[in-house]
Amino acid sequence: MGKKAKKSRLAGIPAWALSLMTFFASFLLFGLELPESIETSIDPNIFGLIIYVIFLTAACFIICKTHPKSIWYTPFICNAFIIFLLISILSSTQELSFLILLSACIVLSVIGAFVGARFGRRLINQGK
Repeated sequence: MGKKAKKSRLAGIPAWALSLMTFFASFLLFGLELPESIETSIDPNIFGLIIYVIFLTAACFIICKTHPKSIWYTPFICNAFIIFLLISILSSTQELSFLILLSACIVLSVIGAFVGARFGRRLINQGK
């Protein structure tokens, strides 16, 4: 008889709960700014936005790797804040660059979710 695979702690938490945790954590990361010493050379909001995009993409990847069937709703729950921002920006047509940036964040997190689901399915199939 073979060894039993050890399940991760994330496997015990439902995907919708992990997605909601990511959604609420995104509020903290979206407003992250640089220290004052670096602010003169770089736009302070860029640092928080880069961390935010990496966090959302990695979170969607990990959630969908652990729960491959959650690919249909995980990116939408995690990006609910960005979707809300996009809807509010569409009413004011002045921020085109910000609109493109937010859309790219959604696209990256959906790609991360698809790749995570692919890896998760492969690991589940190998375990059988």
